[in-house]
Amino acid sequence: MWIKKFQETKFYTETQDLYCIDDNNKKTALLDMKVPNCDLPSANLSNYNITVVEGKSITLYCDTTGGPPPNVSWVVTNLVSNHESDTNKNPASLTIKNVSSMDSGLEISCVAENIVGEDQASAELTVFFAPNITFIESPTPDHHWCIPFTVKGNPKPTLQWFYEGAVLNESEYICTKIHVINQSEYHGCLQLDNPTHLNNGAYTLLAKNDYGEDEKRVDAHFMSVPGDGNGPILDPDVYEYETTPNDLGDATNNSNQITSTDVSNKENEDSITVYVVVGIAALVCTGLVITLIILKFGRHSKFGMKGPSSVISNDDDSASPLHHISNGSNTPSSSEGGPDAVIIGMTKIPVIENPQYFGITNSQLKPDTFVHHIKRHNIVLKRELGEGAFGKVFLAECYNLCPEQGKILVAVKTLKDASDNARKDFHREAELLTNLQHEHIVKFYGVCVEGDPLIMVFEYMKHGDLNKFLRAHGPDAGLMAEGNRPAELTQSQMLHIAQQIASGMVYLASQHFVHRDLATRNCLVGENLLVKIGDFGMSRDVYSTDYYRVGGHTMLPIRWMPPESIMYRKFTTESDVWSLGVVLWEIFTYGKQPWYQLSNNEVIECITQGRVLQRPRTCPKEVYDLMLGCWQREPHMRLNIKEIHSLLQNLAKASPVYLDILG
Repeated sequence: MWIKKFQETKFYTETQDLYCIDDNNKKTALLDMKVPNCDLPSANLSNYNITVVEGKSITLYCDTTGGPPPNVSWVVTNLVSNHESDTNKNPASLTIKNVSSMDSGLEISCVAENIVGEDQASAELTVFFAPNITFIESPTPDHHWCIPFTVKGNPKPTLQWFYEGAVLNESEYICTKIHVINQSEYHGCLQLDNPTHLNNGAYTLLAKNDYGEDEKRVDAHFMSVPGDGNGPILDPDVYEYETTPNDLGDATNNSNQITSTDVSNKENEDSITVYVVVGIAALVCTGLVITLIILKFGRHSKFGMKGPSSVISNDDDSASPLHHISNGSNTPSSSEGGPDAVIIGMTKIPVIENPQYFGITNSQLKPDTFVHHIKRHNIVLKRELGEGAFGKVFLAECYNLCPEQGKILVAVKTLKDASDNARKDFHREAELLTNLQHEHIVKFYGVCVEGDPLIMVFEYMKHGDLNKFLRAHGPDAGLMAEGNRPAELTQSQMLHIAQQIASGMVYLASQHFVHRDLATRNCLVGENLLVKIGDFGMSRDVYSTDYYRVGGHTMLPIRWMPPESIMYRKFTTESDVWSLGVVLWEIFTYGKQPWYQLSNNEVIECITQGRVLQRPRTCPKEVYDLMLGCWQREPHMRLNIKEIHSLLQNLAKASPVYLDILG
C-alpha cells in the first residue's frame, strides 16, 4: 500500500533511484512497478434515509468494491427487531422483519474490509408508529401542580386534554409542558397554577398522529371542598361561617358542579325546588303588599317625623320651619341634584359597621382639631339615599356652609343609636374625619349635635359610587340602561380613575390610617371624572353579596382581603395595598365582582391557597403586573403605595384623558 502512496506522490529525487527486485533478481523502477489487487475498499448503502412503519419489513443493500474483494459485515448492535443478513453476494443485504418502534433512531452500518483497509457506510432507522402513553399518574405539587406523563410516537403526536369528558381549553394557568424529548419519547406534564377543588376530577390525555391514537385517564384531587373539614385551618372562635342569601354574587357556577346523585333523586330534588320557589315567591308578594300598605298609611322616619313636611328639629312637635321635602319636589333647587346619585336597597342585614378608617388613637389626633358644628335649621332634607347599620343617609341642602354659596348639596349621615358609647364613637369619628383633608378623600363638612339624631355632613358626589358608575359605562351597560346607552370608559379614563384612588391611599398611609374596606363601592364619582375615597357605611346593605357574615354579625369583604387578614384579622397598610390591586381589577373589568364565579367559602380557599385573579381582557400588561405586585403573599414583598401611585400616574400621563363621558 505504501508503494501506491509513493507512486501517487512521486516522492523521489534526481540523486536517488528506488527499485524493486523480483525473485529472478530483476530490477524494476519503483515508479513503474505494477501492484495488482491493492485497492482500498468502499461501501455504499442503497438507501441512507431508512423509514418504515412499525410492523412492516424492510431490506437494506450494501454495494462494496476493493481489491482484493472486501469482507462485508452488518453492525446492528441493540437491534430488537428480527433480522437476517446475506453477505455472500454483492451487494450484501440486511432484512429487518416486523420492525419494532423500539428500534426507531437506531444506527445501522455496513462495513467493508480487506488487507488494504476498511470502509463503513451508516444510516439511521426511522420507524413511524402510533402514539403510546407509557406513563401517567396523579398530580404532584411542585412549584406548580403537575400531572406527569410520558408519550411515545413518531411523527410527534398532538396532545389534547379532556376534563370530565369535555375538551380542556388550555391557558396560561393550565397548560401542557414538555420537559424532555428523547428520540420519539416525550416527557412532560399538565401544569396547573394554583388549582382549587373546582379542578378536582378525571383528566384524560389523548395522543394522536397519522398512524393512530392512545388515551389514558387519571383522577386528580387538588383540594377538599370547603366546609368538609379539610380546608385551611382557621380560628373557630373567630370564624363561624354562615352562608349569605346570595354567596355567588353576580354569577353562579352551579352549571360547572359535578354531582353523583342518581336520576331519580335529581327529579325529586327538582320537584321540591319548584315548590320551594313558588312558596318563596308567594311570601315575597305578600311581603310587598304589606310593605306598600305600611308605606302608605304608617310612614314615619327615624327622626320621629310624620308626613312629607316633617323637619329635623329639637322639638317633638316638629315646629321648625325647615322642611323635609319629599322626592325633591317643590324646592327651589330640585333640579340641581340631577338623577339619583345612589340607588339603595332597603334590605336590612344585621351588621357591625366596619370602621371607615382605623388605626389612629386619640393621642395621634392633631392638638388643634376643631370639628365644625352646623346649625340644624341650616339643613334641609331632600330625599333618602339609603340606610346603613348606623342609621340613614339623606341628600340634603345645607345653608351658610360656604360664604361664596348660599346653599350646597350635601350627604347627611344620621346616628340611629343614641347610647353613650355610640355618641363617643360618633365624636371620635368626627375628629378623625376632620383631620382628613385631601382632594381624593370625600370632604367632611362637620356635625350637627343639637338634639337627636346626631348628624354628620359630607360632600355630595353627583354620580354616586364608582362600582355603579363603572357598570353604567361598561360593555354591558345597555342591559341596565334605559334610553340612550352611556359612553364606554376608555383605557385612559380607567387609568385616570385608578391614579386618583392611589393618590388618596398615599395620603391615608401618610396619616397612618388603614382603610380596611377599600373597594369601588366605597369610592364616589363627581363631575369631570373626579373620584374620591369615601364610605357612608351603606355598602354592606347595598352590596351585601360583597361581604361575608362572620359569627352572625360582623361582615368582612373577603374578596378584597389578603390571606393574613382572612386568617388572622391582621389589617395594615400592606393589606390596603392588596385591596388596591383588587380595585384596579374591578376598574378594568367595568365593576365585576372579584371571583364572581365562586362562593365566599370557595374564595377563602382560593386566596389562602395563593391563587390570584386573572388578567382582565382590557387590562394592559403593565397594569396587571402592578396588580400582581399588590398580591404578593408576603406583605413585605408587596409594592409600596407610593410606587403604585407613581406608576399609575406615569401610565395615565402617557394616555390623555377626555372627560366628556359624563356629559
